[in-house]
Amino acid sequence: MQKFSVAVVYVSFMLVLSLFLIGCGQGNKSSESAESNFAGNHGQAGVMDTDSKPNILQIAMSSPDHTTLVAGVKAAQLENVLVNPGPLTVFAPTNAAFDKLPAGVLDDLLKPENKSKLAYTITSHAAPGTFYVGKDLKDGMKLYMATGHYLPVEVRDDGTYVNGIKIQASIDASNGVVHVIDEVFLLEKK
Repeated sequence: MQKFSVAVVYVSFMLVLSLFLIGCGQGNKSSESAESNFAGNHGQAGVMDTDSKPNILQIAMSSPDHTTLVAGVKAAQLENVLVNPGPLTVFAPTNAAFDKLPAGVLDDLLKPENKSKLAYTITSHAAPGTFYVGKDLKDGMKLYMATGHYLPVEVRDDGTYVNGIKIQASIDASNGVVHVIDEVFLLEKK
């Protein structure tokens, strides 16, 4: 009886070890991808879902024109906000928009001691709700932003402007909408 239980333990150990090694081998490919896209994230931002419509964070991360925004989101640790169910409307400044900032502003925002200022700046680009899609943006309306600001909407012959900045493109996300803009909102803290 003792030889039987030792054999069962040995076979069970080998089975568990084999499954672990197989899992590690397969897991490395997906975890490398997850680490490159969601390095250091915990919570909902670390969940990989390639079957569903992309969320706001995934859209930003897949765009070569939004690497500065993504770096700021990560530095401010706002990743989980941009993957939550929302809905959210996000005005996403391009890399070129950040390049237009006065010298030193971006470097200053990215300093660890300015994390709350960076988070505020990024948050000033988000509005709760997704009714702010193309045709729903009406001339003269004021958009309520997550920072408590109200930003004016203008519909002109050449497009729609929010806070005087033209919307370059709009992308539907699983948790809202992303409007691409080519300037950064620098709103005073309320």
